[in-house]
Amino acid sequence: MAAEPQPKALTRKPLLLHKVEGSQEVVNMAAIVPKEDGVISVSEDRTVRVWLKRDSGQYWPSIYHAMPSPCSCMSFNPETRRLSIGLDNGTISEFILSEDYNKMTLVKSYQAHQSRVMMILFVLEMEWVLSTGQDKHFTWHCSESGQRLGGYRTNAGACGLQFDVETRHVFVGDHSGQVTILKLEQESCSLVTTFKGHTGGVTALCWDPIHRVLFSGSSDHSIIMWDIGGRKGTAIELQGHKYVQRPSSCFYGVKAKGRSNIWKQTAQRLQPSQASSLYVWTPCGPYTTGISCLYDKVQSLSYAHHTRQLISCGADGGIVVWNMDVERQETPEWLDSDSCQKCDQPFFWNFKQMWDSKKIGLRQHHCRKCGKAVCGKCSSKRSSIPLMGFEFEVRVCDSCHESITDEERAPTATFHDSKHNIVHVHFDATRGWLLTSGTDKVIKLWDMTPVVS
Repeated sequence: MAAEPQPKALTRKPLLLHKVEGSQEVVNMAAIVPKEDGVISVSEDRTVRVWLKRDSGQYWPSIYHAMPSPCSCMSFNPETRRLSIGLDNGTISEFILSEDYNKMTLVKSYQAHQSRVMMILFVLEMEWVLSTGQDKHFTWHCSESGQRLGGYRTNAGACGLQFDVETRHVFVGDHSGQVTILKLEQESCSLVTTFKGHTGGVTALCWDPIHRVLFSGSSDHSIIMWDIGGRKGTAIELQGHKYVQRPSSCFYGVKAKGRSNIWKQTAQRLQPSQASSLYVWTPCGPYTTGISCLYDKVQSLSYAHHTRQLISCGADGGIVVWNMDVERQETPEWLDSDSCQKCDQPFFWNFKQMWDSKKIGLRQHHCRKCGKAVCGKCSSKRSSIPLMGFEFEVRVCDSCHESITDEERAPTATFHDSKHNIVHVHFDATRGWLLTSGTDKVIKLWDMTPVVS
């Protein structure tokens, strides 16, 4: 008698609701219109479009407006229907949309930056427009008059920008990997502190004003959770976006000692234009060909406050939903040693011990759980450590491998494929919808309630 087929386990995943197509170039930013079946998008093709769902079930533009320069970013306030658009030429233009979303009226335009506007935020409570640009400046303007209220020069161009209304603190993440915190007044600002944890540029920031936690995504493929409210300097690392290999361009043969400690930079990037790169360094150079180890960068972050879940999206097309309602642990600092801290075998640069013991030097590795310097023989095992942010298997020493329980290996994130390389996301918490725009010029709308709940 044939065995009865067993029912398949139900897999929770985002449901694709709609595709919005028609842009001629990449849609750099888009937003779901709350309480409406609509989407607002700005594109590299210089167009601003408001898409409304028709009786046919398809989204068609109710507004098609051409700007004088490619549109790089936008900020939409649904209460006032104010749409602020940043352009490639450094201009910010502000519009008011009609109640039926069939018309947009220009209010004002002003030159906010000397080059491309990278990120823009409209703060209704302060009547401020905050922006960052490729000119390495953060500025804020009065939205009523368009007058420039102040500015601050950053280390590099910045595309991460968040604001806390209660404390008037602004968070700026730049391409050098640094997060700068400024205190804003009406016409002045003061530096509070800076964070440096990423080995690549900061590509996205997300602020949780309730638990006072800042999330930063980077071209180094990682996410860091900075506990601002705890005042203990706690920083939790999250690793979950894909690893790929691609041909490298010209880079110099330099080797840097790596550390896992996120407060320290592991290697100096010699080509800032090459995003999301963790290079395989060659012994001499420069070279124009070769292989570089790349982690596709985290492109955008959103946070579901009601469920304490972080949504991260990457250039690899991945949508990762992180459960932040668990007690996470900091990753340890990688320890320095001239010999294996488990078996005392010398590493290959320890010539004295190699000569004295008549042994060949070994390559150094590090356990991701305890941070000890170990040889390959003493770290032959692999394990996931989700509470430390390692959702996939990483190198651990043999003793740590034995100490990790099945409970500690239980995943704290779910992984989903959007099937397009994501540029930007927007999450509508009221409906549980997620918008993703990709390099394929397509906007996708997802129902996230199966996984964000």
